[in-house]
Amino acid sequence: MEHVLEWLFLDLNSFFASCEQQEHPELRGKPVGVVPMIVDTTCCLAASYEAKALGIKTGTLVREAKARCPEMRFVIADHEIYTRYNRKVVEVVESCLPVDTILSIDEMICRLSGSQQELPNALALAERIKDRIRKEVGVCLTSSIGIAPNRFLAKLASDMKKPDGLTVLHKADLPQSLYGLKLRDLCGIGHQMEIRLNEQGIHSIRELCMLSRQEMHDIWGGVGGDRYYLWLRGEEVILPPTQHRSMGHQHVLEPELRNPEGVWVVIKKLLAKAAVRLRKEGYYTGRITAHIDFIGEIPSWAKDIKVEPTQDTLKLMTALRNIWPIIKREIPLRVGVTFSDLITKERYQLPLFENPHREDLGPAMDKINSKYGKETISIGALHQFPQAAPPRIAFRRIPDLEEFER
Repeated sequence: MEHVLEWLFLDLNSFFASCEQQEHPELRGKPVGVVPMIVDTTCCLAASYEAKALGIKTGTLVREAKARCPEMRFVIADHEIYTRYNRKVVEVVESCLPVDTILSIDEMICRLSGSQQELPNALALAERIKDRIRKEVGVCLTSSIGIAPNRFLAKLASDMKKPDGLTVLHKADLPQSLYGLKLRDLCGIGHQMEIRLNEQGIHSIRELCMLSRQEMHDIWGGVGGDRYYLWLRGEEVILPPTQHRSMGHQHVLEPELRNPEGVWVVIKKLLAKAAVRLRKEGYYTGRITAHIDFIGEIPSWAKDIKVEPTQDTLKLMTALRNIWPIIKREIPLRVGVTFSDLITKERYQLPLFENPHREDLGPAMDKINSKYGKETISIGALHQFPQAAPPRIAFRRIPDLEEFER
């Protein structure tokens, strides 16, 4: 018997909102929106399924959500709680099946092996994982699981039935079992790619799957098309390891920080956090870009500066200060900093006249802060603003719990 069910993909349903309903029983069964702050001008980071039933989803403005549902409950995102729940879920899944990759705060994928690849056993394993998450993590934590021959299809299967779904895609049924989906349901086909496909006369997955491998290669403009051709037929494609092209943080300013002093404090904290990530992941940056979005019709500001490759927080702060603008009447709304032109530690060369011991300063600070608490040692007066730019969960990056510790 050929084993073709090789991957199990788990997607936690409305994760942020579900965590809030688990933590606060009074929110259960109610339309809930998770927001960065309680103001009408921000948007929902997540919505419970009760809210989704009313057309409220991630990205919906609070003002619009209130108009649709006056009784909507809004809670400020608690990223520490979400990170803790993520850790609990991973522990439960690991006790049933080794986790191959944690893809994001609410997604992970596991590889099936041996008898686990047989359909009855794969289904029983998926149900056991879902049941143990409910019992050991929380009754509000439902999940949708997809089982398929490759990673791509397992992810797709997990999206086909929500919430609390379980979908299996068999290689023998491909690609016909996908014909009922829309092009945009496929991971990697966004608005622009859909336009490109439409221009080639492709408006459905059936039409997409009728293309030859060479035709898909040509439309995608390279090996991306070859991968799609194989993925849709259940073949596994091993992707080359990726390296960071950039690294950074951004933050929507709380109302009390929407002034020249507040935005400067926040971007310094964002830079300091990004520098810790540089050192932790073994990178050096050769370019810094800072940007500010303002309230109203005022154009955004952005500027970059090239630096000698470094991961030194003090050097990065100096470079940031050299490009920072004078803010007068403008009201800043969002601020961010990005490191690019990254090189790995193996490719880094210490400048000829650099004090070699200075390289040890940043890692020493990181070690002390990790052991004794965040900002035990900090740059300048940043410790005076402990609540500015708290840790956030970004796409594909889950903060370490120690980042929340004070």
